[in-house]
Amino acid sequence: MTQPLTATTAAGIARLPRIALVGVHGFGERHLENLGRLTANGALELVAVADPQSPAEGTLGPDVEVFASLDELLAAGIDPDVVIVSTPIQTHAPLALAALKAGAHVYLEKPPVASMAQYEEVMAAAASAGRLVQVGFQSLGSEALPAVEALVASGEIGEVRGISATGLWLRNRAYFKRSRWAGRRSLNGTDVVDGVATNALAHAVATGLRLAGARTVADVECVDTDLYRANDTESDDTSVVRVRTAAGTGFSAGTGFSGGIGSSGGTVLTCALTLCAPVQSAPSVSIYGTLGQLTFFYTEDRLEISSPRGVRTETFGRTDLLENLLAAGTEEDLLSPLSGSGAYVSVLEAIRTADSPRQIPGDFLTWEGEGDDAHPVVQGIESLIRRAALGQATFAELGAPWTSSGEPTLDIDGRPVAVLQDGSHIRPTSSPRPYLHPVRTLAGTVVTDHVPEDHVWHLGAGVALQDVDGINFWGGRTYTRDAGAYEWRKDHGRIIVDAADHADGHRQERLSWIGPDGSPILREQRQWRWAAVGNSAWKLTLDFTLESATGQPVLLGSPGSNGRPQGGYGGFFWRLPKVGDATIWTPEARGEDAVHGSVAPWLAWSGTFDAGTAAPAHVTGDPGLGHPATLVFLAAPQAPDPWFVRHSGYPGVGLSLAWDAPVVAEPGHPVQRTVTVLIADGFLATQDIEQLITTLGEPA
Repeated sequence: MTQPLTATTAAGIARLPRIALVGVHGFGERHLENLGRLTANGALELVAVADPQSPAEGTLGPDVEVFASLDELLAAGIDPDVVIVSTPIQTHAPLALAALKAGAHVYLEKPPVASMAQYEEVMAAAASAGRLVQVGFQSLGSEALPAVEALVASGEIGEVRGISATGLWLRNRAYFKRSRWAGRRSLNGTDVVDGVATNALAHAVATGLRLAGARTVADVECVDTDLYRANDTESDDTSVVRVRTAAGTGFSAGTGFSGGIGSSGGTVLTCALTLCAPVQSAPSVSIYGTLGQLTFFYTEDRLEISSPRGVRTETFGRTDLLENLLAAGTEEDLLSPLSGSGAYVSVLEAIRTADSPRQIPGDFLTWEGEGDDAHPVVQGIESLIRRAALGQATFAELGAPWTSSGEPTLDIDGRPVAVLQDGSHIRPTSSPRPYLHPVRTLAGTVVTDHVPEDHVWHLGAGVALQDVDGINFWGGRTYTRDAGAYEWRKDHGRIIVDAADHADGHRQERLSWIGPDGSPILREQRQWRWAAVGNSAWKLTLDFTLESATGQPVLLGSPGSNGRPQGGYGGFFWRLPKVGDATIWTPEARGEDAVHGSVAPWLAWSGTFDAGTAAPAHVTGDPGLGHPATLVFLAAPQAPDPWFVRHSGYPGVGLSLAWDAPVVAEPGHPVQRTVTVLIADGFLATQDIEQLITTLGEPA
């Protein structure tokens, strides 16, 4: 049974709680300030501190005793009611155990422990001693948290689709020199587990977990880690941690939307964090709903609410966690109990047991400042953090250039010109499916994009349809004739690769289009062919055949066939990266408006392709400012499908399978299309294109 914090003297007179602080430097200085405030308010009595390095003169009152260690403090008979532990990470568990054994309640700084084994040991000790342990995740004292839960419960942002925590901070060399344990995964064989997610931005992870409803170890289904470092350290400073909570946890119960990558039904929390940003900004946790979004800036207790009612900002108060501990009668009264940190420790344990963080090559870093004030900036990190959060993707899955995917490639003369993604990691609401990305010119310019910030369900080059017998195989919101608008629906399917035969210049795939209930809707035969065309261009041909897997006719539709004017996208689609000075034309028309919806034998897109974070700057030696390239899309010979073109909103090209009316895949009569794309370095004119097409023997 937990013993209350209220204390009395032998004569039965109530006295103030007696507090001992272990660790007076670093974050311990914050505790000293808070203890001074609470002492002045008559809430407690600071009776002793322990630190091998004596506190600065004048820091403590005359009645506060000073010791070199907690053992000495306890041996002196100080008998504190609460021990605050604000020391290096690797000392948290042993100090907490000593304090609990002495009969004290404990305020334990974050991270509370350095391993799951330590967590279980301290939990058992607290239960045996009947004492409370509060963990110093100060953001969990924010009054915004219950407000967020109430807003979600009210339905103002609709059903929850997922949660993200993002942090863009910067730390210099001096930060990692401040102590022997800074930037270390272990020290003399003892776990430390310092890092961006376990220490510097640990509050982002803890707050995200709390809002996802994950408190205990059992609340976490699994943790994916993608860990990197730009600094000369052991620990990670730029990472994505993706947590999938157990089914029925938090917002996932009954929503149907927050199930994550391959999930059985829990909420997905994606934490995208770095200490290598160009500018430090306020970290936040966002909850994405079908009708809006909540973003909680936890260091400021500020909540931004975006919903059909408009956009508004509310600021909240915060309960001090030490005051909360002093007022608590039972563990249920604590705002940040150790038992409620089990989910967080599960994340820490996944990081502790993961492979060592990979070094980000210097080609992708810019150092700002001099000497110990210098700090690294990972090129393009701001966009990568946003895309990771929006797409529930790791840096490796996004194809950040300093990662390694290990996916099969399309090679020409030993040079990889495209990477085959199986799409299995894509979030369910983006309709997971196989695709090509990155696709490059022979000189290395990247000409595709995937998981872009504007439409995270756009995936490189491949095949996608928004309406297959009412199932969305495109991703994102669905346009329906009844609604006359796009809506988030629980209608997303996925495309899986059943078999593949990969050879030089040729790949044959058998795929299944699977509905939300797990049953196949379509069977697809897909063939890729690729070959060089001279020294500066190559040819990619995609041939796909869609056949009913139900034994019944299957309708293949689009927003256009469902009533949205000019919205006939679906079938073959190629998402481009940012292109400067873009020119879009066919033999008869020029410009987005004129080309969109037209039928023409080919469509060309040329411009300066933004190399961005996907450019092989370490290969080409250029600063990644962009390169001229031309893409030529040849129409399918099977049918006069109109071109779907977007440039002003986002760059993309497709051949519309169902422009304004659905196409039917009859049993025994599949729908087939063949699309060829010429990928060339430099700018091509119409004459160049037609000569190239004629040379290839393609119909012009």
